[in-house]
Amino acid sequence: MLVKERADLSEVIGDHVTLRPAGGGNFKGLCPFHDEKSPSFSVRPSVGSWHCFGCQEGGDVISFVMKLDHLSFAETVERLAARYNIALRYEDGGHTPNRQPGQRSRLVEAHKVAAQFYVEQLATPAAAAARGFLAERGFDAAAAEHFGVGFAPKDWDSLSRHLRGRGFTAEELMAGGLASSGQRGPIDRFKGRLLWPIRDITGEVIGFGARRLFEDDRIEAKYVNTPDTPIYKKSTVLYGVDLAKKEIARRMQAVVVEGYTDVMACHLAGVDTAIATCGTSFGEDHIKVLRRLLMDQNEFRGEVIFTFDGDAAGQKAAERAFTFDQRFTTQTYVAVEPTGADPCELRQAKGDLAVRDLVARRVPLFEFAIKASIGRYDLNTPEGRTSATPAAMEVVRKIRDVSLRTAYARQLSGWLGLPDPDELVVHARGGTNQIGRFTTSVAPDDPALRFERDALKVVLQSPDLADASFDGLDRSVFTAPVYAAVRDAVVAAGGVAAAVGGGAGWVARVEAAAADDDVRRLTRELAVEPLATSDAAAPRYATEVIVRLEELAATRAIADRKSRLQRINPVEEPGGYNRLFAELVALEQHRRELREKAIGIL
Repeated sequence: MLVKERADLSEVIGDHVTLRPAGGGNFKGLCPFHDEKSPSFSVRPSVGSWHCFGCQEGGDVISFVMKLDHLSFAETVERLAARYNIALRYEDGGHTPNRQPGQRSRLVEAHKVAAQFYVEQLATPAAAAARGFLAERGFDAAAAEHFGVGFAPKDWDSLSRHLRGRGFTAEELMAGGLASSGQRGPIDRFKGRLLWPIRDITGEVIGFGARRLFEDDRIEAKYVNTPDTPIYKKSTVLYGVDLAKKEIARRMQAVVVEGYTDVMACHLAGVDTAIATCGTSFGEDHIKVLRRLLMDQNEFRGEVIFTFDGDAAGQKAAERAFTFDQRFTTQTYVAVEPTGADPCELRQAKGDLAVRDLVARRVPLFEFAIKASIGRYDLNTPEGRTSATPAAMEVVRKIRDVSLRTAYARQLSGWLGLPDPDELVVHARGGTNQIGRFTTSVAPDDPALRFERDALKVVLQSPDLADASFDGLDRSVFTAPVYAAVRDAVVAAGGVAAAVGGGAGWVARVEAAAADDDVRRLTRELAVEPLATSDAAAPRYATEVIVRLEELAATRAIADRKSRLQRINPVEEPGGYNRLFAELVALEQHRRELREKAIGIL
């Protein structure tokens, strides 16, 4: 079939899934058909096929589109043919009738025509209020054109008459959410409102968002959106994703804002990874879309930044987002403007740089949620601190990552002004052991600490494979105190350079240098726990583990420098700012070199 031959498989799938090279001309990504942590979705353009080793789904370009968008075979062929400019010839009983496209194709075409109609209406005298609304918010004609913003006339059936004149039926208009049933025929859903076309990830218009402009509007809601239809499901749609998807995949960053004008403001200000939900709260289906674009997995850690209004509603929305964090492997952040301004208002008041700074000043979502929980109390009084502690610990205990939970418990101790920084650690771990003991604080299968544990296993079991590079690692590379303690014991025993021959003698020297019995017990455990590799691949594995460990440390250091740069005024402290910036550049170059080295190992 010509359509199947000409359709670019990796391009079609790439509209929905971020694909990364997997060797031999193949690609891999997170499967769009089931929720997974690591990529098991494989694409082989050379043979025109795809397969998921997780859910066992597979097929060609046609089956992919059919399954993903719930289309019939004919609708899928029509859609791909239109995309690749292929003329179709229909056969039915020996003749070629003027076959009508399927419902989805018809509804998509109706929305395309409607979007063009609304754009044209924005230039009419009747749309003065709509143009004024845009101008007041800093959006000129070029911005309106870029985002396809339009205007719905106040007449009851302007769009309906236009679409009926283009051959669309009343049933199609109502099925697509463009009109409702009236006594004399279809009535436009949107009247006298500013319109934003809502596009799917491929760029097709599938719905609209409408903003109230006139006092005599019978619908009091400020915003009205297309209802769920055969082509539009608001819980799965992200406004602006068609414009942002490439940058989201490239920069491994997504900025979630609250409204259409916020998306416009962010993109125009240079934050072109901004997207927004469409008349609904951010939810699980949105997470799935972003995870596929970010290729969200342990190997590739990106970031999702939630920007919310500074008012009470925005604060609550940010706290709700806490529940989503642990669905991501990426790091999640919150960016809230202290003045309460949203990105659109911020751009109006202070310009593009202020919007970029808002995103740059992001704070980890866990930190925001914990601080929000203690912000309700007067921490200057003993009563306030006493009440704030259990409220904040309730948030801390919800953090699944043990090392993070421990770290935030320590930070919370500082925020509450407790004299002992470890006072809340035991409570965070859910145990009653002495705070200074390490083994209760780390799980052997904690994915966040995988490379720390594996590196120590290599050093204890096969020190000759670790070479002297391990001895050069800074103690801060190990974020879990217990692993840092084992590392200290290795260094105290003379380091890898002194581990001639390895074996029982080497492990015994490390045990003897350990700080206490807990560290000695863990040393013995790591010395016998199997390595996750074969004997033949052990040298490559050992090198990769240490390189990955260094890369993670560099990533943390980069985040630290970025955070400190955001708190420095370059005009008031040029020396400190320039020093930190130079450190950041050097660290990013170091991380690039490590990633290239890691890729070379694979």
